[in-house]
Amino acid sequence: MEFLAKMKGSTKSPPRVSGTEVLLAWLGSFVGIAAVAFISEKVVQASGVVLVIGSFGASAVLIYGAIKSPLAQPRNLVGGHLLSAVIGVAAFKLFHGIPWLAASIGVATAIAVMHVTKTLHPPGGATALIAVVGGDAIHSLGFTYVLVPVGAGVAIMLLVALIFNNIPKHRRYPEFWW
Repeated sequence: MEFLAKMKGSTKSPPRVSGTEVLLAWLGSFVGIAAVAFISEKVVQASGVVLVIGSFGASAVLIYGAIKSPLAQPRNLVGGHLLSAVIGVAAFKLFHGIPWLAASIGVATAIAVMHVTKTLHPPGGATALIAVVGGDAIHSLGFTYVLVPVGAGVAIMLLVALIFNNIPKHRRYPEFWW
């Protein structure tokens, strides 16, 4: 019974954010993802490389919509994605013949390493998973995946977050760097 009682929760739901914050999160996400997608379409795709990966959508939630969260800070955004990308590629290279094992080792190890390095960024788990299940286009990149799309995409989104989140007087990003 005690085990099930834990699942009731212990606090109330946080209050709804203001309409202004909703609009700013929408605009920031739009500009950040648009910048990555535009550069991907106009510059990078000609070389046959993708720049947009699914985990960037989750990062947008954090760095434009939850900017005070420790998980949204630059250290977490950059470190979480880059470390997870390295781990995901390594897991695929070591265990590609057993996809379920490569996927689970990649994500679990990425989480552990992000914890140890104080770079926990939930989308990093997806970045590791994409390295394993992303298909031939991702697999053919090998460790280049860490630089492009992951590093380049994260750099673009961080630059947009630094500029966009500091335009309104009542917002400040980041809370900390290191």
